[in-house]
Amino acid sequence: MNAKTESRVTAIVAIAATIALALTPAARAETVEIPVLKDATLIEDPDGALANGSGPYLFSGRTNQSNGGTRRALVAFDIASALPPNAIVTRASLRLSLAASNPEPRTISLHRMLADWGEGPSSSSGGLGAPAEPGDVTWLHRFYDTVFWAIAGGQFVGRPSSHATADEPGYVTWGSSRRMVADVTLWLRAPSQNFGWSLIGDETTRQTAKSFASRENPDESLRPVLSVTYRLPGAVPTRVSTEP
Repeated sequence: MNAKTESRVTAIVAIAATIALALTPAARAETVEIPVLKDATLIEDPDGALANGSGPYLFSGRTNQSNGGTRRALVAFDIASALPPNAIVTRASLRLSLAASNPEPRTISLHRMLADWGEGPSSSSGGLGAPAEPGDVTWLHRFYDTVFWAIAGGQFVGRPSSHATADEPGYVTWGSSRRMVADVTLWLRAPSQNFGWSLIGDETTRQTAKSFASRENPDESLRPVLSVTYRLPGAVPTRVSTEP
């Protein structure tokens, strides 16, 4: 093929690609806000006798107790019921409402859970928890008092999916990241693996626990929400998330 013919073929291919692109429907991004399905707080206790499955607040970090002060919030969302099964997730962010607590800014990381757990009926408005009841998630139990965690304090991925800083009362958002998008995509494709996230705060310093409104909070506007943006396959994306 001589240079003139090759140039002509290249031009034809470029024109064909342009026409194909023009005929392909542009991706229309859809965003849905998914309400929390279940949430709870893991209360550090050597006997697994304390829980807080249905209280109005979630806790993450460490209380002022000298022993047994670690708290880890758990949240889960029904992804499969909220998105089309063939959806391509491009963004995901979690929003919680921070209640008045210690004012020092603390980083709270989001970790994908590796085993199922129960919300349970126990209820406490404070961070000390309440006596565990059947079905509660505790420091030792996934479902009190017959199903145990493989590791006390819950099984989760060590590397966080996202970080957020909690300081003054108001909304706190864990921004979209590649790992958050991967988590949500996994839960969409394999709902049986959807165990939600654990919120891990500062567990090394006393009196660092942060308090967030739970799904049982009387003010519905303060309850946890997962925002997911997606497109359907076969369309040209107009924007792709580039977050790390």
